[in-house]
Amino acid sequence: MDEVRVRPLPMHNGDVIEVRYNGLLAKSGADQVYLHTGLAYEYDWTNVQNIKMNKEENDWVVNVELKEPVKLKFCFKDSADNWDNNNGRNWSYTII
Repeated sequence: MDEVRVRPLPMHNGDVIEVRYNGLLAKSGADQVYLHTGLAYEYDWTNVQNIKMNKEENDWVVNVELKEPVKLKFCFKDSADNWDNNNGRNWSYTII
C-alpha cells in the first residue's frame, strides 16, 4: 500500500481533496498526525497551516479545500514534532 494517497487527481481549483497517510510517523505509533501544508509560488510556501488528521484504521486522513490554482505542497508531523518530509522533498501537486 502507498504511504501517501491523494484523490482526486488531477487536482482542480475548488476541489476538496482527501489526503491519506500511512508513512513513517503512522508506523512509528504516532498518537496524532498533522498535515503541514501550504501553497507554493516558485520555492516559497504561503498560507502554511498544520491541519489535524483523523485516524481511520491504519491511515491518518484529512480533507482539504483547494482555493488557488498553484502548487500544493505538504509533509507530515506528529505531536512530538517528528517530521516526515519525503527525505526533504515534501510532496507537491499542481492545482489546475
